[in-house]
Amino acid sequence: MKTPIVIAVTGAAGQISYSLLFRIVSGELFGLEQPVILRLLEVTPALEKLHGVVMELNDCAYPLLQKVIQTDDPKIAFKDADYVFLVGAKPRKTGMKRKDLLESNAVIFAEQGKALNEVASRHVKVLVTGNPANTNTLITQSNAPDLSPRCFAGMTMLDHNRAISQLAEKCGVRSKDIKNMIIWGNHSETQYPDLHHATVKGQEAFSLVDDRWVVEDFIPTVQHRGGAIIEARGLSSAASAANAAIDQMRAWALGTEDNDWVSMAVFSDGSYGIEKGLFYSFPVRVSADGEGTIVNDLKIEEFSLERMQETEQELKEERLAVQHLL
Repeated sequence: MKTPIVIAVTGAAGQISYSLLFRIVSGELFGLEQPVILRLLEVTPALEKLHGVVMELNDCAYPLLQKVIQTDDPKIAFKDADYVFLVGAKPRKTGMKRKDLLESNAVIFAEQGKALNEVASRHVKVLVTGNPANTNTLITQSNAPDLSPRCFAGMTMLDHNRAISQLAEKCGVRSKDIKNMIIWGNHSETQYPDLHHATVKGQEAFSLVDDRWVVEDFIPTVQHRGGAIIEARGLSSAASAANAAIDQMRAWALGTEDNDWVSMAVFSDGSYGIEKGLFYSFPVRVSADGEGTIVNDLKIEEFSLERMQETEQELKEERLAVQHLL
């Protein structure tokens, strides 16, 4: 067995975490030889519910689970954390506007950023899943000035997986046959799922689908998938969001395949003309030691550029709305 790693999860009694936690301690994230210490954060009224979740974790007798700390104090939750899943946020509900969601969650992430800055490992990887994820990542990072911006990422792997699923179904293949999918921009309905560089069993995706399907079916289906799930089940995505969090953190920690990349909302360095400092979803390759790099050598069509700029503009507007917390 290796030295235990410390993994913090916020909103630990919530829907997403209920799917996420058991997969982490089963070894699905870091492998069957990596023991973990869980530090679980919840709001005070939910601590009893969290205790019930921990009882279940203990009843599974996972050999990798070395210790669990339950708390309502972010400084305790993030103490020496190596990996952090910022899941806890007020969920989007039917009829809720994005602006309402932004305002209700912004203060939460500012507080957590300050706590991370004070007590987390200096090499921590912080994955923000609570929506609106990109701007919540910006708020968190802005309140943690002693940590590198490279320690933070917003989750767009859910959109990435949704796009892969749609293309795989269209082409009659398995998801593993799809490579080089890209989600550009914001985890919102302005996001741009881009097929121009995707391949299906080594073939260019655009040689297997028609433009009309891409514009009228594929792009809007991926963009509006979250809302469609809320409409169908009355609740926001939970199991698929937990799965995407596992996928993105695993790739970020252990590296991407040589011939592939992942979509991650990372600190923009100006690549593709996107304003520096925004947390914008790019295609990212990650080395085996966990260093992520934006893929910079891609040809961008005019069709794509317009949509990339549209989602960038939304992120600028969101940043302006929370400027007082940055």
